[in-house]
Amino acid sequence: MPTSSPAALPPIVVFDLDGTLAETAGDLIGTLNVILEREGLPPVAVAQARELIGAGARALIQRGFAAGGRELTPTRLDELFRVFLAHYGQHLCDVSHLFPGVVDALDRLEAAGYRLAVCTNKPEDHSVRLLELLGVKDRFAAICGRDTFPYFKPDPRHLTETIARAGGDPARAVMVGDSRTDIATAKAAGIPVVAVPFGYTDVPVEELGPDVVIQHFESLYEAVRRLDPGVA
Repeated sequence: MPTSSPAALPPIVVFDLDGTLAETAGDLIGTLNVILEREGLPPVAVAQARELIGAGARALIQRGFAAGGRELTPTRLDELFRVFLAHYGQHLCDVSHLFPGVVDALDRLEAAGYRLAVCTNKPEDHSVRLLELLGVKDRFAAICGRDTFPYFKPDPRHLTETIARAGGDPARAVMVGDSRTDIATAKAAGIPVVAVPFGYTDVPVEELGPDVVIQHFESLYEAVRRLDPGVA
């Protein structure tokens, strides 16, 4: 567990982005399907590839090509990954949207004195622009992506450095995520984690050992207060 910080630092809630704050599967898989079409391969359905989003764009590309009977060399995968990022950067928010209850949950946490941050394996530039398009960028004291630091989730330093950049108290931090990676990161950092079951994971989040699972963002405030050691 992180050591206590000066009392002046506020408690903090750190969110994953894809599959936690926002439903982004449509735009991510839409980008994959553009690439598959260019390569003469069949598209994949959102439901078929949704669980792979949490593993990153490279895994998504590999699955799409494998479904079409084509394996990729590491060099070709790198090339397609760059193509993916370039296209997706122009289509970040065609159909993506915040999950129901997110804005109200952020309002309630802020009103209670919590600082807010984002820790995601999405590139920082894409993360900042997506959150801006979704109308919530300015709610977060720090938005840290896969390329913000020399390390990324599940390395716990990605989370702890995000907390530090946001100016939050690591001893009163809570992580909110949807995947194996998020839960493993929080556990490695000694930070309690709330999981949402509507994101991008290959197994039910309940099986991954989060501290709390919520079904809707209207339950987030109570879950955070329950896990915050600074609450009497």
